[in-house]
Amino acid sequence: MNQGLPATAGAISKLIQELNKLPGIGPKSAQRLAYYLLRAPEEQAGLLATAILSVKREITLCATCFNVTDANPCLVCRSEERDRRKICIVEQPQDILALEHTGIYQGLYHVLHGAISPTEGVGAADIRIRELMPRLQDSQIDEVILATNTNLEGEQTALYLNKLISPLGIKVTRLARGLPFGTELEYADDVTLTRALEGRQEF
Repeated sequence: MNQGLPATAGAISKLIQELNKLPGIGPKSAQRLAYYLLRAPEEQAGLLATAILSVKREITLCATCFNVTDANPCLVCRSEERDRRKICIVEQPQDILALEHTGIYQGLYHVLHGAISPTEGVGAADIRIRELMPRLQDSQIDEVILATNTNLEGEQTALYLNKLISPLGIKVTRLARGLPFGTELEYADDVTLTRALEGRQEF
């Protein structure tokens, strides 16, 4: 990763190294971004730095659904217009962005912040399942939509959740198979997600 950096000014070298740590940013992309920022007006670089620090200082997790938010509870949880009989369970906060973009789903959410993966050492206790159950027992929820990713970990998580939720007498549905196996929700297009939501099937 550091090959070719010794001849680079220390500050640039450090910036390239830090950018290279971001997901999806390889050494060449990190180098291009670093030199772009070097040439950019100082005000633009300052705005970027401020935005990054603001995210770290101001963003927290909603105490109800565990989505990222700058107000607690989040906008969705405190909205009077949402359908409070439905909860859609997703793996990550960015999955909510994808679903909201379709404009189809109007219920509530619950973010697990991960998926069950024995090979990675991630069990049910390591994600936000424990916090979900009181929401289901103490409310008027009549449908839970399992919108975990359509990969091995997502399927394992969905099966586990179905076993927990079904005895409560709540209908459990799964997004339709319009989503190809291995698809991560945040990368699915609006049409595919809309069809998956509309065609969801009882688990």
